[in-house]
Amino acid sequence: MSEEILINVTPQETRVAIMEQGVLQELHLERTSALGLVGNVYKGTVCRVLPGMQSAFVEIGLSRAAFLHIADILEYETNAEKPIQELLHEGQTIMVQVIKEPIGSKGARLTTQISIAGRFLVYLPQQEHIGVSQRIEDEAEREALKARLQGLLPETNEGGYIIRTMAETASDDELRADLAYLHKVWGNIQASSRETSKDSLVYQDLNLPLKVLRDVVCEHTERILVDSRETSQKMREFAQSYAGNVLGCIEQYSGERPLFDLYGVEQEIEKALSRKVELKSGGYLIFDQTEALTTVDVNTGGFVGGRTLADTIFKTNLEAAQAIARQLRLRNLGGIIILDFIDMEDLSHREAVLEELRRAVEKDRVRTSIHGFSGLGLVEMTRKRTRESLAHILCEPCPCCRGRGELKTAQTVCYEILRELVREARQFNTREFRVLASQPVIDLFLDEESQSLAQLSDFIGKPISLQVESQYGQEAFDIVLM
Repeated sequence: MSEEILINVTPQETRVAIMEQGVLQELHLERTSALGLVGNVYKGTVCRVLPGMQSAFVEIGLSRAAFLHIADILEYETNAEKPIQELLHEGQTIMVQVIKEPIGSKGARLTTQISIAGRFLVYLPQQEHIGVSQRIEDEAEREALKARLQGLLPETNEGGYIIRTMAETASDDELRADLAYLHKVWGNIQASSRETSKDSLVYQDLNLPLKVLRDVVCEHTERILVDSRETSQKMREFAQSYAGNVLGCIEQYSGERPLFDLYGVEQEIEKALSRKVELKSGGYLIFDQTEALTTVDVNTGGFVGGRTLADTIFKTNLEAAQAIARQLRLRNLGGIIILDFIDMEDLSHREAVLEELRRAVEKDRVRTSIHGFSGLGLVEMTRKRTRESLAHILCEPCPCCRGRGELKTAQTVCYEILRELVREARQFNTREFRVLASQPVIDLFLDEESQSLAQLSDFIGKPISLQVESQYGQEAFDIVLM
């Protein structure tokens, strides 16, 4: 499975597209005005302790206070019987790390268990154990990696580690370089925390292009194309010191055509913001995202290629399973996800579709869990919510429908105006009423609803004039007293 990484850099934002077999699978975006917070370390102040929720709010200098649950407090591991009010108090200064970005109206989520990610290891300076990534399932291999790391640690070592998946292919020299880097970062954090005032940043994690080198690049990565000379140079310098094996993959793109246009990424981003996703067979998916969950509806559409109806449904569902897994990564949809596949009576077909879905989500870097078909024939799954979805980053609710996705008809707005005119006439004694509304609403008043307007004018005993406001949405109107 060949993988290419495209990095588009502008002064305002950096975008990273991860391509597999020439098809866009993931999009990461970082804006200069709102850099990512996960991994950042802050010197914060506890502003509120909530015993009922066993959690606290901590001021770290952001627009909203961040959230800290008792399970994410380091001292809780050794004092599991103590409630949060005995571990924290208001006004207390603590060092915390962001583990989840602010999402919607929720503030960032914090932990006091500091961890520093390297390319092959994660350093846990306040703990002592050595763990291994859950993606490495072979028990013998897990134990061998632990023993190998133990042999590389200095006698004066303090802290614990998590061995990342990429450590499987790392040399001893690469692991030693990672250890030196992690200890240097921790030393800088400690020094900075002593000098920094409260409610402020102590350590900022790597920017997006360098995070790609640290967290995303793997043995399948064939090429990293960067359209910025400065960024590609910084990536090479970082790779030279901490990821030498990927140095040869980094290339600067200097073509005249924009990089994302050349690979069709811009077009794929537009499709990813659409509610409807077309399948090659002629079927289609419908995505509906709410605050709590996402639903995906599968439809055969124009596909009639199977020998029987059951065969057509089965083939559509198989293709849909692959497309859904890709769209979840691309749109970065998290939380509870409900999949409404087309009903299948054959149990073997159901199992085959589930297996195809499981195989497709194995490529996902975000933890995903599939719970199978429910009694209603729906597939329930969860995907860890790590950051805002693509739609929430790039879009905002429509000012006309306020996020409903639907507009009141011009006729509905006409009748609202007529009712409002009656209310205004009973409250105010004016010479004339003037209705300001959008073109479709005024057109309806001049045509089909002209008699209704005339009858109301006679009823209230006042003339009613109409005026088109081109800037008004279909639902907007005003009544002016003349």
